[in-house]
Amino acid sequence: MPETVKTVLAESQLPRHWYNINADLPEPLAPVLNPQTHEPVTPDDLAPIFPRAVIEQEMSTEREIGIPGPVRDAYRQWRPTPLYRARRLEHALQTPARIYYKYEGVSPAGSHKPNTAIPQAFYNHAEGVRRITTETGAGQWGSSLALAGAMFELEIAVYMVRVSYEQKPYRRAFMESFGAHCIASPSDTTAAGRAVLAEHPDSTGSLGIAISEAVELAAEREDTKYALGSVLNHVLLHQTVAGLEAQVQLEMVDDYPDMVIGCTGGGSNFAGLAFPFLGEQLRGGRKVDFVAVEPAACPTLTRGRFAYDWGDTGHLTPLTKMHTLGSGFVPPGFHAGGLRYHGMAPQVSHLTALGYIRPRAYGQLECFAAGLEFARAEGIIPAPEANHAVKATIDEAIRCREAGESKALLFNLCGHGHFDMQAYTDYLAGRLSDEHTSDAEQAMALSGLPQV
Repeated sequence: MPETVKTVLAESQLPRHWYNINADLPEPLAPVLNPQTHEPVTPDDLAPIFPRAVIEQEMSTEREIGIPGPVRDAYRQWRPTPLYRARRLEHALQTPARIYYKYEGVSPAGSHKPNTAIPQAFYNHAEGVRRITTETGAGQWGSSLALAGAMFELEIAVYMVRVSYEQKPYRRAFMESFGAHCIASPSDTTAAGRAVLAEHPDSTGSLGIAISEAVELAAEREDTKYALGSVLNHVLLHQTVAGLEAQVQLEMVDDYPDMVIGCTGGGSNFAGLAFPFLGEQLRGGRKVDFVAVEPAACPTLTRGRFAYDWGDTGHLTPLTKMHTLGSGFVPPGFHAGGLRYHGMAPQVSHLTALGYIRPRAYGQLECFAAGLEFARAEGIIPAPEANHAVKATIDEAIRCREAGESKALLFNLCGHGHFDMQAYTDYLAGRLSDEHTSDAEQAMALSGLPQV
């Protein structure tokens, strides 16, 4: 019998619920605060920008939250996603490690992002919302919400970080093909964007700026809401469909991860894979090493401060306690645009502070090198964001080889790089460099943290 490479589930095995790690936290999250009063936010505070069902999920402490039938029906277009055993990569590395990857690039948008775009569009449509505004970095989230908007007959407006808007024209074309309106951020369409352009006319933009623009636009009209592609509790909740599937798939091959690895920008793809396993550990199950990998040019977990901060540059959002580089921080224009966010998901930040998650940072050159090594062995070109997880996995596999250990390594290949070939072209031509953030830049951004 040939050795299994791909473990697949039937559509009937698609999870019927999402997993909420808030139910199992050893210490509760710090409350989200109203920036004016510094009191915990209420559902009414969030109602102008989110539908009621999403607000309830954001604040829930129930362990299991059911996936609505129409959402499961939409998921069936690509879910369950395959779990691969990277046997060719193992052979190339001559490692005794058992390498697995959950491949989320099989979705229509090419990444994990539809896992939350679909339910957010569903809940908005169910409550009579006509239009959703959002931001996007690399374009994976904007592409996914554009897809979801077409499925649920919603108008979608996407503020795309300017450097990515210019680097990734095919992502813009993808969004527009599904009927979304894509605007380079910072833009002159909002007060937040105009303020940035007045001070920095050549700004490359940031996710924090794009969030400000999208939130401002959503607050102007009663028929419009805002959707976020990462960071918030309900987003990480929706992404756990990937980890729940992976648990069943690993059981089918009689294995269990010693280490779970994911790239982290806002935290959603890492949490989506890791949280079901971490929740099992918190309930007394097997101990697993959880590694969150970020870019050295935007080192939120490794060099940021765990403090209350705004989620956006224009200070339109509530205050959340998270690892942050400061809401005014504008990261360099490296190619992993989905990881260029000044903050980190409160749940991921909290669990990192408690010692359950180990962060790690890499430069973009070593990540592209790892991505090509993976591609030449496994036949899939990863998105630049996913290359960070690939790099960490290869490093761990080499450590296993040197130590003679056979560990099971599981990582989230959260998207393919088919829209990112210019980045690979630039890398292969030697036109990329490692971007750096100085201590002075970080100190300046952190000096603007709110006093709470």
